[in-house]
Amino acid sequence: MPEGFLFANSIHAPMTTENDLTARERVSSDVQSEVASPHGRFYVFEGIDGAGKSTVAGKVFEILKAGTDREIVLTSEPSDSWLGDCVRRSHREGVSTISEALLFVADRAHHTERIRKWLEDGMIVLSDRYYASTLAYQGAALKPLLGGMAVPWLKSINEPAIIRPDMTFLLLIPPETGMKRLSERNERTKFEKLGFLREVDKIYRDLAEEDETFVVIDASRSIEEVTGTIVEAMKGNI
Repeated sequence: MPEGFLFANSIHAPMTTENDLTARERVSSDVQSEVASPHGRFYVFEGIDGAGKSTVAGKVFEILKAGTDREIVLTSEPSDSWLGDCVRRSHREGVSTISEALLFVADRAHHTERIRKWLEDGMIVLSDRYYASTLAYQGAALKPLLGGMAVPWLKSINEPAIIRPDMTFLLLIPPETGMKRLSERNERTKFEKLGFLREVDKIYRDLAEEDETFVVIDASRSIEEVTGTIVEAMKGNI
């Protein structure tokens, strides 16, 4: 374990409500940077809707912020930029699946520029979703139009716009469990349908088989257990 990095014994870190940059992106402001590594680290949290990745990403952020003297960034996709706003608007207005996929890539290209700068500054970057989300979700959405070419096409257009994560934590739950958890929400997105989530889940599992950065996590357990497993997996990579 690198010098200066200590993991908290408890994984019950409270969620922060800081708004230093935006509601979607938080940078720890109380971290000293004098001994920061010249090399940043990039971790991504993926999974179907209802897997708990946003909650887990926030808890991991809190634990790392408390346990290291390095600067931590928690970000997400769609991003908080105007390009991310375009993605959200396209979702609301029901644009074509190809148009939506291209908007995701445009937002990601801009987001990646920011991630690259944070990494160059030696920061630890945590992202709630990244390119695998587009491969899984837009891959499933484009399947009726492109068939087996959907995911390869998405890979090709994303390739110039991404940075390879150090680790991609794929939180796996049965789609039926995801739908049960989503039933507690007041609103549903167009993606939150059982048949669709099953296809998304299949693509995620295929990606995990072929991408060595993926770490598969059983997310049917409690949030505390899932968070603890991820923090333990990160120990040798910080």
